Amino acid sequence: MQAFTTLNALVAPMDRANVDTDAIIPKQFLKSIKRTGYGPFLFDEWRYEDRGEPEMDCTNRPKRADFVLNLPRYQGAQILLARENFGCGSSREHAPWAILDCGFSCVIAPSFADIFYNNCFKNGILPIVLDDAIVDQLFKETYASEGFALTVDLQAQTVTTPSGQSFAFEVDAFRKHCLINGLDDIGLTLQEADAIRAYEQNRKQQAPWLFPV
Repeated sequence: MQAFTTLNALVAPMDRANVDTDAIIPKQFLKSIKRTGYGPFLFDEWRYEDRGEPEMDCTNRPKRADFVLNLPRYQGAQILLARENFGCGSSREHAPWAILDCGFSCVIAPSFADIFYNNCFKNGILPIVLDDAIVDQLFKETYASEGFALTVDLQAQTVTTPSGQSFAFEVDAFRKHCLINGLDDIGLTLQEADAIRAYEQNRKQQAPWLFPV
């Protein structure tokens, strides 16, 4: 997966509490196990006037004019600002896949559902927990200033506003290491590729009947 170090990016506000994974990516899109192609269907039922289906071309679908991701001022945003308990509901990993495929690599909220929070790290998304008061301030600044952007520094564990105000956030050291180095579960395993090959060769000698030619 792509490494995450620092990000200076436009912010899009998702000003709703308890956004569940079925809202993030509706159930009809769970038929595929590919990690890409879900971006156009992110928040599908809120984003479009019609019902989306897998493999549908979203180019000419009628969009809801008042939905945040459809507003011109938030096009190209890479930071999603959310309210409490973001990502609740079912454990579908398609939710972070859709968020990442839509261009977001960081989500900031007062709290996240545990499984969604864990899945973000496994897919290269940095979920940041900040106090309610801070998140509320960021919402107000996002609405007040078109083009409002934040700088996220994972190494320093800070979120900085255009005015220079900085907020610290906590992140598990191992998860931080994986994001900075772009390591998902497969990448972590491949770091031990030499040891795995040595084990397999040794096992073939010990129990050749397990490895038919």
